[in-house]
Amino acid sequence: MLGLIIKSDSMESERKQHWEKVYTTKQPNEVSWTQEVPTTSLMFIQSFHLSKSSPIIDIGGGDSTLIDFLLAEGYSDLTVLDISEASLERAKKRLGEKANQVHWIVSDITTFKPVRRYKLWHDRATFHFLTTHDQIQSYLKLANEAVDGYLAVGTFSENGPLKCSGLEIKQYSEKQLSEAFSDGFQKLKCIQHDHVTPFNTVQNFTFCSFEKKKN
Repeated sequence: MLGLIIKSDSMESERKQHWEKVYTTKQPNEVSWTQEVPTTSLMFIQSFHLSKSSPIIDIGGGDSTLIDFLLAEGYSDLTVLDISEASLERAKKRLGEKANQVHWIVSDITTFKPVRRYKLWHDRATFHFLTTHDQIQSYLKLANEAVDGYLAVGTFSENGPLKCSGLEIKQYSEKQLSEAFSDGFQKLKCIQHDHVTPFNTVQNFTFCSFEKKKN
């Protein structure tokens, strides 16, 4: 049902508590990842030439404005997943009635159990928070099973920060990010992108697009 928030079973994890605190104590201009216009994400998404009815999921979307732009462009099958319920509630409040056009899922990505497949899986700055072998493999397995189309993934580069929101991250070069997804996906394009934070600092990202390999 559109507009419904679906909750996962693992709601008491330390990661969840961390992100709930972030989104209940800080405003968008107080966190580094805020973008007024998600230009790079939109560029990649437009490059896939998807139909407006294609199922799209934004992993770790939180209260990002990407969903606003996708709705404005006429995409009609949109899902936003985030570990923080507070972040999604903030996005819903901002969107108002338009929030009813979106599927909202509260889940840790490593325990997410999708009930459908997606034509596009977008992830800006969630994958790099997975720092253990098991976490990374769980994510890659999930993406392979849930995606029937394209991936757009952005992580901190080797020239980017070592931490975000006080948490350790895993940096990726173009080669490393391409290799991580190579079992199930063919790399299409990678770019380096400088994100200017609300504090006027610069975070360098590796952003890559992939297409699911044909069996």
